[in-house]
Formats: sequence, structure tokens, C-alpha cells
Amino acid sequence: MLLPARNIVLLGSTGSIGTQTLDVAARLGPERARIVALAARGNVALLAQQARSAGARRVAVTDEARGPELTAALAGTDATAGWGMQTLEELAALPEADTVVVAVAGAAGLAATLAAARAGKRICIATKEVLVAAGDLVMRTARENGAEILPIDSEHSAIFQCLRGYAPEDIARIYLTASGGPFRTWSAERIAAATPDEALKHPTWRMGGKITIDSATLMNKGLEIIEAAHLFGVPVSAVDVVVHPESVVHSMVELRDGALLAQLGLPDMRLPIQIALAHPAKVDTGLPRLRPTEIAALHFEEPDHERFPALALARRAAETGGTAPAVLNAANEAAVEAFLAGRIGFPAICELVARSLDGHAPQSADGLDAVLAADAEARAFVAARIAQGRA
Repeated sequence: MLLPARNIVLLGSTGSIGTQTLDVAARLGPERARIVALAARGNVALLAQQARSAGARRVAVTDEARGPELTAALAGTDATAGWGMQTLEELAALPEADTVVVAVAGAAGLAATLAAARAGKRICIATKEVLVAAGDLVMRTARENGAEILPIDSEHSAIFQCLRGYAPEDIARIYLTASGGPFRTWSAERIAAATPDEALKHPTWRMGGKITIDSATLMNKGLEIIEAAHLFGVPVSAVDVVVHPESVVHSMVELRDGALLAQLGLPDMRLPIQIALAHPAKVDTGLPRLRPTEIAALHFEEPDHERFPALALARRAAETGGTAPAVLNAANEAAVEAFLAGRIGFPAICELVARSLDGHAPQSADGLDAVLAADAEARAFVAARIAQGRA
């Protein structure tokens, strides 16, 4: 199948997923993938370099204070500089783009994702927090406007691949695989004393700070449970997590007749990125491949819910519904930021999330305002608890 040219807006271009997306686009070539716009938080030097290399005509930083610096860095090019959070929404709805890659960290990509959905774009989403905080709203907006949402997460990409040709009613169970993070074999006492440096030493993947800490707490799998339910139209109760330290099986789907389908691959995010950009075409761009004879062994185990309470917290938020998942996500983001800054200990991350859910009165999440209000409430709650020394 021939791949039509994709005109791509890349939000979060200087992060891990962003830089790998640019690599994939370069491998696909300008006849298949053209970068029309780039946005990042504040890494102006790298962003300007990317814009020159990819030929992007629109470039933006969300950090308004860096706007003049970006303008200067783009001098001599045809690119137009922009700044401020609203630029994400503007770029996501550009008429000349058909594909938007959402790779900005955390819930910051929510408004931009909704803008892309309203504009009927193909949305390649790497930011799981968007669907956690407002999954019903995002999926409904996409359906109403003919937008397409394709996952970039390796786990959800694996499920997407396994489900080609199957309907939601064919699914008996989805199994999300987890590496187990850096603390898989640690005792509860040792985990309680973990430092940010130790938590950032992921055994398999090389990712940004926030998602790496989420892997250490297993909150990333809790968020992915909620994301999978939205993406594939299944109840949260039909999504399980299994620990798979080799990170070769990226996820599995059990069908109603008992067949168990799995997608295997190297721990390389470029393949799921390429699958989302090129779908439904299959293109050989020279990415490294997994050879079956190179697989020595595959191990699977149940997650330890006592040492890793984040999974239960995510299920609790999903079952409560409404704005509870937005609170789960925002409280976690705020707590992870505090942990990385050395202001709280590792166990306090999940403790703050639990207390945030305890104190929240869930509302309907039908509109963006309600989601953003719940997000702000949770962040303020976490900040206050830390300031009071109650974390």
C-alpha cells in the first residue's frame, strides 16, 4: 500500500518521543512525511536546530519568556515563531496539516488534542494523561468531527496491532505489560528510601523524567489501564497488568474464543511512532528488528499491589468516574514534580494521590472547564499538603 504524504504538526519535539518522531519522519522521507510545525516547552537551541533540519514553517515555545530568544534563533529562515500555551492549539488546528503528534508531557496537551479533534486531524497520541483526564470528552469530540486517534505508547500500539480486524465485543481481556521499573525486586523498606536518581534508572527504556518516575511507581500502568479502556472501547475491569521484565512482549489481547494475541518487538519507540504515522501502510525504513532466535526467555508475573499501590488508585479513580481521573492525573503530576525536586519522599507520591482522591467530590467531565477545574484543585491540594509538611 502506498503511503500518502503526511503533513505533520509535532507538539513536544525536543523530548524523547519528539526527537524519535523526527527520526522516523526523516526515514520516511519528505514524499511520505513533511514536518510543517514544531512546538516545545523551552529548549530553544534544539528546537531551532530541529526547525532548520526539518524545514518547519511554524515553530513555537510554550514558555512565553523564551519567545524573543526563539525569534532570534530562527533568523535567516522562513519559519515563523510563536509562544505561549495557546500556540499548541493554534498549531494543532493548522489547515495545512493532516496529522498531529501529541508528545507534550502531562495534561498540557489536552486543549491541543481537543483542537486537533475538532479540526478532524489524525492524532498520534503519546501523552496518556490526555485520555486519562478527559477520555470521554476527547473520544466523543473525535467521533463527532471525523478525527482519528492512534496510540504511540508501545503498549497501546501493540494492542492496536493485535486488534486489526476485531471489534470491541470480540475482546475478552487486554493485558498491558510492565517492565516493573527499577524497583521491581526491591523491598518495601528499600523503596521507601529511594532517591530521584535511583528512580530514574529505568532498566529497559530511556524516557523523560516524569514517565520514568511513573514507571517506578507503576502509575504509568494505572494511567494506561484508563487509556486502554477509552481507546479500545472496553471496561476498565477487562484490562489487566502483568510484569514482564524483558520488555519484549509489548502487550497482549485475549479474544472471546480464548485466542491470546501478542505483539513482540525491541524496546524502540520508533516502531510504534512509525505505525501511527504510516497506518495503514507498512513501510521498511531500516529500523532494527527483533529476531526470534535472539529471545532467550520470557517471564511474566503478577504486580505486587502492596509495594505498588498506584494500580489500585487508578482503578479507584476510573470506577468513580467523572472528574476523578483528572484528579488522579494532576495530583500525580504535581507529586512527581515535587519528588524530582527533592521536596518529598518516594512513598509520598501515591499517598498524595490517595489523599487528593479522598478529598475530591467528583463532577461530570463532559466539558473542558470541569476537567481543568479538577486538575487545578488537585494541584493546589498537593501543593498545600507539601507546604504544610503533611506529605
